[in-house]
Amino acid sequence: MTDIVVGPGQVFERILTLELVRVTERAAVAAARLRGRGEEKAADQAAVDAMRRELNALPIDGTIVIGEGERDEAPMLFIGERVGTRKGPKVDIAVDPLEGTTLCAKDMPGSIAVMALAQGGTLLAAPDVYMNKIAIGPGYPPGTVDLDASPEDNIQALARAKGVPAGEITVLVMERPRHEELIRRVRATGAAIRLITDGDIAGVIYTATPDTTGIDMYLGIGAAPEGVIAAGALRCIGGHMQGRLVLDTEEKRARAAQMGVSDPDKKYELNELASGDVVVAATGVTDGALLSGVRFGREVVETDTIIYRSTTGTVRRIKAEHRAMGKFHFEE
Repeated sequence: MTDIVVGPGQVFERILTLELVRVTERAAVAAARLRGRGEEKAADQAAVDAMRRELNALPIDGTIVIGEGERDEAPMLFIGERVGTRKGPKVDIAVDPLEGTTLCAKDMPGSIAVMALAQGGTLLAAPDVYMNKIAIGPGYPPGTVDLDASPEDNIQALARAKGVPAGEITVLVMERPRHEELIRRVRATGAAIRLITDGDIAGVIYTATPDTTGIDMYLGIGAAPEGVIAAGALRCIGGHMQGRLVLDTEEKRARAAQMGVSDPDKKYELNELASGDVVVAATGVTDGALLSGVRFGREVVETDTIIYRSTTGTVRRIKAEHRAMGKFHFEE
């Protein structure tokens, strides 16, 4: 067993693969048992409970700095919650036990269980509010796109950097009423849009492999917790991202201030959203472009997980067969 140490270049080596993968696997399986039932909160609760059980078994002294559920009063691993055995390194944890609760409830593509783990104090601690985001993949010089530039300017800049006309750029946007003007302006440049109903962590990650996913840019407003987790993934696989918290009420600004956000208008760069050694794990709940969903057999449950690490740039894909899960409903 490798010791768990935290220091320059040394970060929680033992929990990089199977231990973290087990956390998202269990959450995904628990949620997948409720796929297509139309019960969003029940599926979310099942994923939260499973993720909490597994996190508390890890040899870490972890703090949830990004939780989920405040906006819609869903079950949640709450911000500030301590997890782990407390006999390991101090780590920040960002979680979305069930990203795409509606997708799971309707058995639609793209629902995942996902978490990020990093050295203590290196993930942005943000309230569960919205975030305005822009992201592109690797291989472009810094400053190619900017959150403060217009959609038109960003699309033209990316097209120039890629060496293609704007009509060959595809932008991913969440299908929301708030994005109607954004969608109109993007299409006016000649660029294509891929709309998604939920799941913007995967949406940001898609920009890192445009040759595979067909997505060149992510634009629009989504949840801040998902923004931090997505930033952690881009830190591992390459890309550029900026985000700004949407603090449009006094109550939100006060909550943010309590969490250390001194400038409510700050534009966060990728390394300010997630720094240090970051590990991100995601397991598919329903089938999607990023991951396959959970498969239930008579004796075997199959899961599909991807795990990223920033210091090495490693991407591991783990397809697992769980025989005890299939027989005993994930009790071991």
